[in-house]
Amino acid sequence: MHHDEEIAWEGKWVVAKKRGRWEYVSRARSIRAAVILAVEDGHVLLVEQFRTPLQRPCIELPAGLIGDGVVDGEGGADDEHALDAAGRELEEETGYRAAELVDAGEFFSSPGMVTESFTLVIAKGLTKVGDGGGVSGEDITVHRVPLSDIEGFVARQRASGKAIDVRMLILLASGLLTAAER
Repeated sequence: MHHDEEIAWEGKWVVAKKRGRWEYVSRARSIRAAVILAVEDGHVLLVEQFRTPLQRPCIELPAGLIGDGVVDGEGGADDEHALDAAGRELEEETGYRAAELVDAGEFFSSPGMVTESFTLVIAKGLTKVGDGGGVSGEDITVHRVPLSDIEGFVARQRASGKAIDVRMLILLASGLLTAAER
């Protein structure tokens, strides 16, 4: 049976929707995101920032909204390409500039509850050009972590009370697969 989509509540950034008995959330104005996997010299760039819904800091891959860099956001989501957004966000958040950005495809964060998708972008040829930390008010801490210690790093961050973003599974996958085979 097909049900029409109903809007239950709409804010500036988020829309709560209903289709039959199914409730879910969308970003307003079809805003999309870019998530950046930046690995060089055996290290990965991660960011840490306080996330209000979780009420604690979260360890994440650098990321940002596509169109967020367009003045006043008027039509921004349609006017900016995912790779351009990824390059801008990587530099703002981490202080690194990429020589090459590769689109690794669109992924959905939590498809049973949220319509949000993100484009995974692989950043190559990194050069440090600034301190990072994000734009005003973001207060981002940059972590340059050896891939050989990624499991230990995540375990230590989790033990200290920090949240771990689901996209960190990209970096933990080989260790988890090895554990699953034992």
